[in-house]
Amino acid sequence: MRILLVEDDISLGDTIQSWLRLDGHAVDWVERGDSADTALKTHHYDCVLLDRGLPGLSGDALLARLRAAGNAVPVILITAFNALADRVEGLDLGADDYLVKPFELEEMSARIRAAARRGASQASNALTHGAIALDPDSKGATLAGQPVALTAREYHVLHALLLRKNGIVTRAQIEESLYGWGEEVESNAIEVYIHNLRKKLGSDSIVTVRGLGYRLKHDDN
Repeated sequence: MRILLVEDDISLGDTIQSWLRLDGHAVDWVERGDSADTALKTHHYDCVLLDRGLPGLSGDALLARLRAAGNAVPVILITAFNALADRVEGLDLGADDYLVKPFELEEMSARIRAAARRGASQASNALTHGAIALDPDSKGATLAGQPVALTAREYHVLHALLLRKNGIVTRAQIEESLYGWGEEVESNAIEVYIHNLRKKLGSDSIVTVRGLGYRLKHDDN
C-alpha cells in the first residue's frame, strides 16, 4: 500500500515511517496540513495517517475538506487528544479510525489493514482471482491452495492487480503503490516483478495490455 503520513513530530514521524517501510509499504511523510492537501490532490493513497494538530492546516480542517470533496480515502487520526468528546468529534468529521498517542506500532499496522479493507469494500480479508489468493494480514499468497513465496515487491504488485482485477493497472499505478517520494525506480523494475510473478503463478496469469499496462488473465482469454 501507499500511505500518506501527516505528522509534525519529527521523532514520531521518523519512527512510524521506518516501521511502515519495514512492513513493506511505500510511505510519503509531510509535516504540514497544507502540504498533505497538495499531496492528496496529486497522488493516490490507500490510507492516510493524520495528526490533528498541524501547522498550515489543521488535521480536522484537512479531513473535512477531503470528505466535502468526496474523497473517501481511509483516514486514521493519530493524536494526543484522548477525551471521549475528541474521539467522537474526529469520527464524526469522517475519520475511519482513531489512534491515541502513544500507541503500539503493531496495532497501528492492524488498523491500517482494516481501514484499507473497508476502503476497498472487501467483504473478507482475502483477495482472490481464480486459483490465486492473497491474504493482506499475513502477506501470504496461494495458488490452488498451495503456498507461493513472494518477495515484498512482488506481493505489492500482485496486490495492486488483485485490487483492480476486473480492469487494467498502469505502470504508473504500480509504481505509486511500490515507491514513496525520493525512492529510486529502476527502469525495468516493474517488468522484472511481472516476469517473476508469471514464473510463480503461471506464464499466462498476467496479461500485458500494450501501451496501457497489465491485468490478470480472465477465464475467456
